[in-house]
Amino acid sequence: PSTGRARRDSIIGSAVATGRGDGGTTGLLYGGRVEKDSLAVEAYGTVDEANSAIGLARSLLPGKHRDLHDLLERLQNALFDLGADLATRMGSPYEKNIARMDAEDVRALEEAIDRYQEESPPFQGFILPGGHPAAAALHLARTVVRRAERKAVALSREEPVNPEVIRYLNRLSDLLFVLARVVNAREGIKEEGWLVKKRR
Repeated sequence: PSTGRARRDSIIGSAVATGRGDGGTTGLLYGGRVEKDSLAVEAYGTVDEANSAIGLARSLLPGKHRDLHDLLERLQNALFDLGADLATRMGSPYEKNIARMDAEDVRALEEAIDRYQEESPPFQGFILPGGHPAAAALHLARTVVRRAERKAVALSREEPVNPEVIRYLNRLSDLLFVLARVVNAREGIKEEGWLVKKRR
């Protein structure tokens, strides 16, 4: 969301090690403390993993792919917004301090998918994740995003979750798949297809 960065100063603290979590609990962004293995923490913690995986992919991506670098940077910033969304309970009086994910965020992903799908090779079945190191990292990020999506769905059964969060994660995994294929195509690396085991 366009307001996400403007509001970020109000939610970022300066201390790294506080010791408050030594007893196995952690604080939601707004709304009290929960167990570190709660579904909310599992959800936004997995989003953090996905963000780190995208950062790894960026570090492996050749600098000539400036458009992809810029896109991945935007995605990383969006995942911080999404994590804040998950860490702030729906209906919280502190909702005004964050920018919830919305339909515009999802639409931006869909437009990126359409744009880069035109550049990726025709899809002809399951492919093995791999190829260029950056493409392999994007495939890894895709699977972490899928896990984050599953965690968010599980959380939504326990408490209200912004539905745009789940939609965003769904589309993001699709986009990362497309981008991995684009990287391999640009780098001239042929994808390997799934060799289905023959029945005996």
